[in-house]
Amino acid sequence: MRFGPLLLALALTAVPVISQAQEAGLSTDEQILLKQVMTDKKAVYAANLGLAGSESDKFWPIYDEYEAKQKKLYDRWLANVNHFAEKYDSLTDADATAVLKEKLAIEKDSAALKQAYTKKIEKVLPPKKALRYAQLETRLEILMRRNAYSLIPLAR
Repeated sequence: MRFGPLLLALALTAVPVISQAQEAGLSTDEQILLKQVMTDKKAVYAANLGLAGSESDKFWPIYDEYEAKQKKLYDRWLANVNHFAEKYDSLTDADATAVLKEKLAIEKDSAALKQAYTKKIEKVLPPKKALRYAQLETRLEILMRRNAYSLIPLAR
């Protein structure tokens, strides 16, 4: 399995979030890099699931729907990290509480979304391929989080 392009995109995605937040939401660079991560992620699934024609016809629409909803959560996460970065030097207890509350809400929403869509995928793929999908999703999620969070300084 090749993770080189995915790792590069992840590292590049995480770098801008440490900079000052844009007043009008996510920057164009962040959106472009996030789109590249999603493209690379799709290529990992295509290379590792070995979907037959009918499996592919059923899987990809569900996957694309999931990723569209997941992207909204990624956007929220990036906005929250940018908010933290903007306040980093003058972070108050109220700011920290707000960032933490949003972080926990995003994680809860993401877990619920992942479970719901994994169940949908389980209905359209053979059991071993559904399990492989779930394993890949978890590995990619851990990889992305590890790389992104390693670039974000701890609150002080």
